[in-house]
Amino acid sequence: MNLYSKLQQRAAAGRPVRVGLIGAGKFGSMYLAQIPRTPGVHLVGIADLSPDGARTNLARVGWGAERMQAVSLDEALRTGATHVGEDWQALVRHPDIDVVVECTGHPIAAVDHCLEAFAHGKQVVNVTVEADAFCGPLLARRAAEAGVVYSLAFGDQPALICDLVDWARTCGFPVVAAGRGHKWLPHFSASTPETVWGYYGLTPEQARRGGLNPKMFNSFLDGSKPSIESAAVSNATGLGVPSNGLLYPPASVEDIPFVTRPVSEGGVLERKGMVEVISSLEPDGRKIPYDIRMGVWVTVEAETDYIRNCFEEYNAHTDPSGRYFTLYKRWHLIGLEVGVSVASVALRGEPTGVATGWNADVVATAKRDLAVGEILDGEGGYTVWGKLLPAATSVRIGGLPLGLSHDVTLVRPVARGQSLTWDDVAIDTNTRAYKLRRQMEAMFAVPAR
Repeated sequence: MNLYSKLQQRAAAGRPVRVGLIGAGKFGSMYLAQIPRTPGVHLVGIADLSPDGARTNLARVGWGAERMQAVSLDEALRTGATHVGEDWQALVRHPDIDVVVECTGHPIAAVDHCLEAFAHGKQVVNVTVEADAFCGPLLARRAAEAGVVYSLAFGDQPALICDLVDWARTCGFPVVAAGRGHKWLPHFSASTPETVWGYYGLTPEQARRGGLNPKMFNSFLDGSKPSIESAAVSNATGLGVPSNGLLYPPASVEDIPFVTRPVSEGGVLERKGMVEVISSLEPDGRKIPYDIRMGVWVTVEAETDYIRNCFEEYNAHTDPSGRYFTLYKRWHLIGLEVGVSVASVALRGEPTGVATGWNADVVATAKRDLAVGEILDGEGGYTVWGKLLPAATSVRIGGLPLGLSHDVTLVRPVARGQSLTWDDVAIDTNTRAYKLRRQMEAMFAVPAR
């Protein structure tokens, strides 16, 4: 409740939180737009594969040229300016950087960045949730072993959902379900970068004009990103996941407490205490009024007559039984909110969401019949989409994590709708990401129940 005052104190004392940013794309640019308006924070350096692109984005969000004049990290620290370069290792290894914000969106690279930052005593805010989805529990353990904080990024939906779950449990409410919204119809799982704009309601010309990345947008549309984010929430909160993938029940905001109940009580859940994603479309494609597409929610239960009466007395919208109530945020502001995570890890030593166990996984699943020799193109591409499964199920079938399904070659044919396994592909076993994932499977895996 007092992060802002703590930042003001740091500003007054001349001891700002010193931040290094890796990746200055869209998400990173949104954070950059807020830094000049936030007291007590100094962005010391940016590492990006395209420094010129990073400078262009800095100018786009309103940074003056004088803030980008530093020729080195040391000069940036002396002058209060920001260094822009390609060398991410220099950034994470510099002794005076407090917090590293990993914002590349590249899961294999993100693992390298996080591990190196831990090794040099840096707190880490990981925006690249794709990496967290396939090895977040072990990243969290490695951070704890190094004595630093590893955190999901506030503004992205997983951290916002974790915040709602924490609110509910701190208030004494059992969490029945929690999740996000999404525009979903079942055939979207086969969408490719060529079909994405039609489903979104844009023409290819409009998308090009806006500089929109079809593969990135398609990762949301085809269900990969909702699965990834739901896995991160499950692993951070201990909530369970559906046994065979997300159900995407359609519902307006008012109907969420109706559908996020157990099947035995008229809802869709296999049991209480699960993650789920609410669709903003009816099965016939009609748009649902007052939807939760861009928001997050948590459904809680009143366990006593007194609490149910309180719901009624204060006009809380519940299901017909009066027992289930949903609190929600209808919007999330993505990179504009990352400053909450930076302040929390730096000033409180607390993450805004972090994996506490391995409950969920996202397994690459064929969008079409795939032949031997084909090269998978990962999240949002033409070959696979991400299916949310219990971690025990993924281990039992030897599931190939979606985050490691880019630029790998098929050695066996895979039918449409079938989840891929390690044995289906030839994969580079020398990356730190691969090794960390396999270590996690050995350390955390439990037999399927």
